[in-house]
Amino acid sequence: MAAELSITSNFTFLTGASHPEEFMRRAGLMGLSAIAVADENSVAGIVRAHAAAREIAREVAERDALEAARGPIGPPAPEGCAPGPSAAIRNVPRLIPAARLVPVDGPEITALAATREGWARLCRLISRGRLRAPKGGAALRMDDIMEGMEGLELLLHPPARALDWPEDWRRQAARLARRFGERLHLALAPAYDGQDPARFDLWAAEAARLALPTLATARPMMHHGRRRRLADVLTAIRTGTRVDALGRAALANAEQRLRSEAEMRRIFRGHEAAVARAEALARRCTFSLDALRYEYPSEVADGERPRDRLARLARAGLARRYPEGAPERVRAMLEHELALIAKLNYEPYFLTVNDIVAFARTRGILCQGRGSAANSVVCYCLGVTSVSPEIGTMVFERFVSEARDEPPDIDVDFEHERREEVIQWIYARYGRHRAGLCATVIHYRGKRAIREVGRAMGLSEDTVAALSSQLWGFYGMGGTEAERLSEIGLDPSDRRLSQTMELIDEIVGFPRHLSQHVGGFVITEGRLDELCPLENAAMEDRTVICWDKDDIDTLGILKVDVLSLGMLTCIRKAFELLRQHHGADYTLATLPQEDPRVYDMLCRADSVGVFQVESRAQMNFLPRMKPRSFYDLVIEVAIVRPGPIQGDMVHPYIRRRNGEERVEFPSDALGAVLAKTLGVPLFQEQAMQIAIIGANFTPDEADRLRRSLATFKKHGNISEFRSRFLKGMVANGYDRDFAERCFSQIEGFGSYGFPESHAASFALLVYASAWLKCHHPGLFACALLNAQPMGVYAPAQIVRDAREHGVEVRPVCINESYWDNVMEPDGRGGLALRLGFRQIRGLKEEDAAWIAAARGNGYLTVEDVWRRAGVTPPVLARLAEADVFAALGLSRREASWEARALRAPAPLPLFEGDMDGEGIAEPAALLPEMTLGEEVVEDYVAMRLSLRAHPVALLRDRLTPPAEG
Repeated sequence: MAAELSITSNFTFLTGASHPEEFMRRAGLMGLSAIAVADENSVAGIVRAHAAAREIAREVAERDALEAARGPIGPPAPEGCAPGPSAAIRNVPRLIPAARLVPVDGPEITALAATREGWARLCRLISRGRLRAPKGGAALRMDDIMEGMEGLELLLHPPARALDWPEDWRRQAARLARRFGERLHLALAPAYDGQDPARFDLWAAEAARLALPTLATARPMMHHGRRRRLADVLTAIRTGTRVDALGRAALANAEQRLRSEAEMRRIFRGHEAAVARAEALARRCTFSLDALRYEYPSEVADGERPRDRLARLARAGLARRYPEGAPERVRAMLEHELALIAKLNYEPYFLTVNDIVAFARTRGILCQGRGSAANSVVCYCLGVTSVSPEIGTMVFERFVSEARDEPPDIDVDFEHERREEVIQWIYARYGRHRAGLCATVIHYRGKRAIREVGRAMGLSEDTVAALSSQLWGFYGMGGTEAERLSEIGLDPSDRRLSQTMELIDEIVGFPRHLSQHVGGFVITEGRLDELCPLENAAMEDRTVICWDKDDIDTLGILKVDVLSLGMLTCIRKAFELLRQHHGADYTLATLPQEDPRVYDMLCRADSVGVFQVESRAQMNFLPRMKPRSFYDLVIEVAIVRPGPIQGDMVHPYIRRRNGEERVEFPSDALGAVLAKTLGVPLFQEQAMQIAIIGANFTPDEADRLRRSLATFKKHGNISEFRSRFLKGMVANGYDRDFAERCFSQIEGFGSYGFPESHAASFALLVYASAWLKCHHPGLFACALLNAQPMGVYAPAQIVRDAREHGVEVRPVCINESYWDNVMEPDGRGGLALRLGFRQIRGLKEEDAAWIAAARGNGYLTVEDVWRRAGVTPPVLARLAEADVFAALGLSRREASWEARALRAPAPLPLFEGDMDGEGIAEPAALLPEMTLGEEVVEDYVAMRLSLRAHPVALLRDRLTPPAEG
């Protein structure tokens, strides 16, 4: 059996032409004993290959068990296939974690992690190079490599296609040979150009001179030769050229692919010992990613054990949440949760989340937890969430499970304007060597695939634009695709176009580059850069790891999600306005509950600006749903989603809620799961329970189902569970039609399924924002405008809605406005909304601050603002265009005329006034008065809104047909 120790996967972005999983499966088909995925200065694809090895091992074990019971299950899979459970895969290739190091001042070296110490060294080495360079780059140096490579086996790569030896390479090779001795091998790799035998002899002679053993590698960049065309397309995209202009950069053939033992011995005839050495070296590399032991921070504080600290904080929080005494049921739930958390040693995780939330509270940053474990009594007592755990129906074990050994999931949303404060606090507390954000792998999807492949294949820009704008949504729909091509005037039978569409099909799902996760932090007790390499993010002062959330889930690594939410910014600002103007001090937990006026407002679909229910789809659904309780809002949030809609769950639920359809359950067991949702599965947790109770899924199988249903899953596909689910339901006595309907409903979650825990947290923000809008529409509109950009509606729509609710809205004024919109007395005992300078397009907050600070008792002229506030004439012109000088008796045109008369950065002495206080006066200009239509247009140009009239009102007489008779 042979081993391949230098594979380039598609995680060497725009170079490798196959997924790590494809290499692993192909190696199993070929009977290879081991492979090393060694991407350039990266281990980003390693976990994908590791997960594939696990899956292959599971499939082989299942197949072997079936064969033991029934005999052989079928013939071997044909050459080149990518099967599921297959009789052709007889061994599970071992994955050797590796990376191809490319220093800026030396030769390429493949480093294989032979031990755990070697893996730690490799991660720190890659981190050092990555952290020296901007995002996506690496600046590794030979001196870094020479410092020490304990626990690593090294393959030294000669210059590509070399038939002689550059002197610098020889010098560096000799240096490496002296430093690493037997741990360094000279890699022999074919170039497939007819000169390989001579080249191998030359390299073997050089290896003998350096006293290095040779080792054979095909250096594959494809798992199969059929990927050659895609490899050339990737090269064209990377180099910014067309495929037909690649020249020598294109592959000469399809030979640079994964090879079997027989092929390797044929290619390296005369150097078979080099092939054998690869297998021998693979046996010496014993490290596996399974050996990684992630250690969460211990969170010991002042000598107090995490268990004692968590229990103390939770019980103190319980007394705070229930000042008159907690119900016995809640007390029992708390003690039960604390016992389970202690049994699984998850106290440090809950304490970390508590400390982050406590920091936010000390800074006045509003936050709200969500996620499976967030809606627990412990998190409610800690203040991580303000949703009472009595709202939900799912028990704690379904979120933190001893059977599944699954880490807890807590996401915390912070105000979107201030989340960076929290992120930098985490870096400061734990250190950048112990904390990093997860990566997000950006994959090729429809539009990007069409644009980049189309250009690489030489399609014209108008063809690419037509394809990306009109075809991408129909991608992968067989005949429909050809029909759409014809509809937009393209010939589906055109050779180049058909090749392009085939290549688009291949590239979809390929990784394009790494980005940063929206807020998933991995924090460790020891060095994070010995668990996984770190690199710089595009955003300043942020460092990330190279694995995404699926990868860390595979390895059982915990993350804390520090997310942002614009509505929290709005609610916090609204609470501040309430304290300032009404003396009312509210939090999310202390708002008056179950207010019927709030539900009346929602039933009228009066929800502009209200969190989650402001879209047109939600506005259409609210009067049909008629929410009258908090749990109705939980369902409202979850049901108007692509998953429930595609699964045909919306109409059955409404019919049952309105009494038009009988609520019935196929069994008492499923009735307990579906009772609160009237027999219609709406939440991910319900989908899991249906599978366990109705179809006899094991907890592990249900967990795999949950992962395939996960929100924003990149490869969401649960069809593999169909046969297993239907057989299980029928075996338990359920009607097959019912089983089919159940599965099709659950399958809708493949696009987007919402957990009940998330829906409950979001429902609290729905209620809070609706309560503010209902009782204080002016304050709510003011907070909404100050929290922009966020939500569905533009400032003009928010202002119009506020005025429809009786709020007086006043224009931006040079003597009354500040940067933010404010509430001011309206002279009748109420409050009016004064628009702020932030509404003016292109105006900086710094300029607005100077204007407000220098205002004193008020400005009298445009020149007065220039002199006292020190703002530049262009800023004054922008203010004049927004008509902020109206209170000074100046029309928009008059103020603009005066602003444009000011040219110098500061007043000139001659024009500042003489001893009598008078300077040179310019004669007044006769400027025509603007019409209402012109004023409205200028308002929208300057501020994107107008208080004078709605634009359509100016055309109403033309739109209304004349009365007959």
